[in-house]
Amino acid sequence: MEMLARGVVRPVFRLEEEAAAVKTLLSKYSDVPMDLADACLVRMTELYAEPTLVTVDREFRDVYRRHGRKQIPTLLPHMGGKSR
Repeated sequence: MEMLARGVVRPVFRLEEEAAAVKTLLSKYSDVPMDLADACLVRMTELYAEPTLVTVDREFRDVYRRHGRKQIPTLLPHMGGKSR
């Protein structure tokens, strides 16, 4: 939040512009269940040709898919302890 306040980070994702795609993802993964934040992250990976998502949630690598079938490139930092 500090970086956002200083203008170092400028989010470009606009939910109102991506609402239909996000809604489709929420429906597709309703059995997981996928929450709004997860759907937004998956959608963001679809907007870039070569994304890498840094996360501790394995669902992004093991369950969710970008563009319907492509595995999401993820960087899963070692958390030391149980895997999630």
